[in-house]
Amino acid sequence: MKLKINLNADLGESYGNWKMGSDPEMLSIVNSANLACGFHAGDPLVILRTLQDAKKHQVGVGAHPSFPDLQGFGRRKMFLTPQELEGNLLYQLSALQGMARTQNITLEHVKPHGALNNMACADMKLASQIVSIIKSFDASLILLAPACSALQIAGEEAGLTVATEIFADRAYQDDAQLVPRSEKNAMIHGAEKSYQHVQKMLEAKAIISVSGKKIPCNIHSICVHGDNADAVNTAAYLRQNLEKNGYELTSLKKMF
Repeated sequence: MKLKINLNADLGESYGNWKMGSDPEMLSIVNSANLACGFHAGDPLVILRTLQDAKKHQVGVGAHPSFPDLQGFGRRKMFLTPQELEGNLLYQLSALQGMARTQNITLEHVKPHGALNNMACADMKLASQIVSIIKSFDASLILLAPACSALQIAGEEAGLTVATEIFADRAYQDDAQLVPRSEKNAMIHGAEKSYQHVQKMLEAKAIISVSGKKIPCNIHSICVHGDNADAVNTAAYLRQNLEKNGYELTSLKKMF
């Protein structure tokens, strides 16, 4: 019996005349797309086109909500009141869900973006707030959360289905948090190096930090950031080699 694994990417992150990534190419490779909801990137036309392309390629669609931070691409820390956070997340989830329905697409999952995600990985209070909001919106949605994170724990404690992910193109610290993008060794560059990074973690069933520390975890999904210049080549190389090594690439829904 083949081991199942999911390949996901953050997509729909263009805005107006500004283009980010190669979404049509990525959608021909990945199993799941995390769509920007307009607060860090994406606009109505970009969202609509990405939904249509995802449907064409039978790719599962999830929401990728963020802090309201277009100028900073959602990568700047913000400290919202619980009411502000609830309003911002519900607005984004509702907008994407509504547009998805016009294309006969049912949302499968939610994956917070950028600083919102990073902060929730280390802050149980924020993680629990996010999880509570998602659960109140639609408890059937899968939470796509970084492995070994507070967000994962909060989701599981709240009874959500939680898919844990690792990053093909990001390095890890000893506490299982991502190396900050401001540091030189934060990114893994190139398809082959990214695959080697992933392969080691899959074989060890653990996150492996830059120091070599192993933090045991379940791995359901692998993320390739769509804004990475190597994204298409990396995703294609990962898919090819994972399948070659006996993995079945599948949707998040089929992981459970």
